[in-house]
Amino acid sequence: MASWSDFNSQNSNSPVMEQLIMFHDHTMMIVTMITITVMYMMLSLMMTKLGNRMLLEGQSIELIWTILPAVMLIFIALPSLKILYMIEETNKPMITIKAIGHQWFWSYEYSDFKKIEFDSYMKPTNDLEDNEFRLLETDNRIILPYNTQTRILMTSTDVIHSWTIPALGIKVDASPGRINQGNILMNRPGLFFGQCSEICGANHSFMPIVIESINMTSFLNWLKNY
Repeated sequence: MASWSDFNSQNSNSPVMEQLIMFHDHTMMIVTMITITVMYMMLSLMMTKLGNRMLLEGQSIELIWTILPAVMLIFIALPSLKILYMIEETNKPMITIKAIGHQWFWSYEYSDFKKIEFDSYMKPTNDLEDNEFRLLETDNRIILPYNTQTRILMTSTDVIHSWTIPALGIKVDASPGRINQGNILMNRPGLFFGQCSEICGANHSFMPIVIESINMTSFLNWLKNY
């Protein structure tokens, strides 16, 4: 029987995703406090018998309920802007790969080392091994070293796709005639799964992404033997 952990997303594997999780928790605390305060005031108003039908204005309370939301928005906006700049920042990437979206598969190019190109299709259910995930496994995985700053360039040959790996906190649109870029910095080895998250046609759900994170020595051996 599956446990609750089997239904969760993968744990964070990049500094950006760690920041996004902390920002989510920070924002949820603020939203929870606002919700509890508003519910308490609504219940107090409904249950009290005291009222003032002649009240026309209350400048003090109006000033307070104008300033407080502005202060709350600042507490949410500042960490949000910091994360946005983190996502866009590219610090001297050591590896650059190119991902090209097609209907309905991905192509990858490693042009820094030698001409390595391959297509990545979803693995048919009949070909899956016992330890592989249905609708998420691919016939060719992206092989990248961890603790290495990597830049991924994204484009498309037909319609708009979106290259997304939730555990890495990356989501980059692949638009025809345009090159977008994203940054990857993985903290640990493992397999990390994603899918196209832009509705791109009939087989939109069947173009998964798999990154295999390995150490640098194994990555160099993979390059030599490819």
